[in-house]
Amino acid sequence: MSYIQVEYQEQVALLTIDRPKALNALNSAVLDDLAAALDSLDLAVVRCVVITGSGSKSFVAGADIGEMSSLTAEEGEAFGKKGNDIFRKIETLPVPVIAAVNGFALGGGNELAMACDIRLCSENAVFGQPEVGLGITPGFGGTQRLARLVSPGMAMQLILSAKNIKAPEALRIGLVNAVYPQEELLPAALKLAKAIAANAPYAVRACKKAIRDGIDLPMDEALVVEEKLFGSCFATEDQKYGMAYFLDKNKDKPAKVFQNK
Repeated sequence: MSYIQVEYQEQVALLTIDRPKALNALNSAVLDDLAAALDSLDLAVVRCVVITGSGSKSFVAGADIGEMSSLTAEEGEAFGKKGNDIFRKIETLPVPVIAAVNGFALGGGNELAMACDIRLCSENAVFGQPEVGLGITPGFGGTQRLARLVSPGMAMQLILSAKNIKAPEALRIGLVNAVYPQEELLPAALKLAKAIAANAPYAVRACKKAIRDGIDLPMDEALVVEEKLFGSCFATEDQKYGMAYFLDKNKDKPAKVFQNK
């Protein structure tokens, strides 16, 4: 994997897109490496993933326009499917994924961030879907995820105007969860990831699945999804241990440690 650096910090995997001379733009090789990095994760150990970009200027500046410029209609559709398949792999990964957006997140970069479960960004982050200014639509899920994350009207405005927004506006409209000074972003993302990783892993996965699977369902159907996942937790050692720990009034007991069972 030439373009993705994978680092493990306890039960957290840090994936860094490493193509700084091109502002980490996504071409086919980067997408292939990202897919390989995701496939390489040992999900028996990893409980949370953080994705960021190398350097301090860019998370991902977008898809590689040089590569896209000569595509035919059929090749363009195939390139869109390639990106969509990989971003769905992120979205449906059993463990939570945090985007640490450390600069430009334009086009495919914004789409990558939106495929993650939680988005944190630096003060210099810039978001946008500039595709209509290039004669194309967003191709890696931008027309679908942005409307779900913010609102259809705001998504229309951002996509159809091709205007970029800065970090404070991204926070105001709910595109990101929090904004940090550049030097504090990655430590904050890793701190959050480790806090998530310290909780019962089966329950964390079940919560992600309940939210992801239920969000587009009618409420009555969505509640059935939750009920089944809630019930399944009671077959785990984590539930027995977690509740026994809570009920134990011994204040000198050791720190709670879940074993992923």
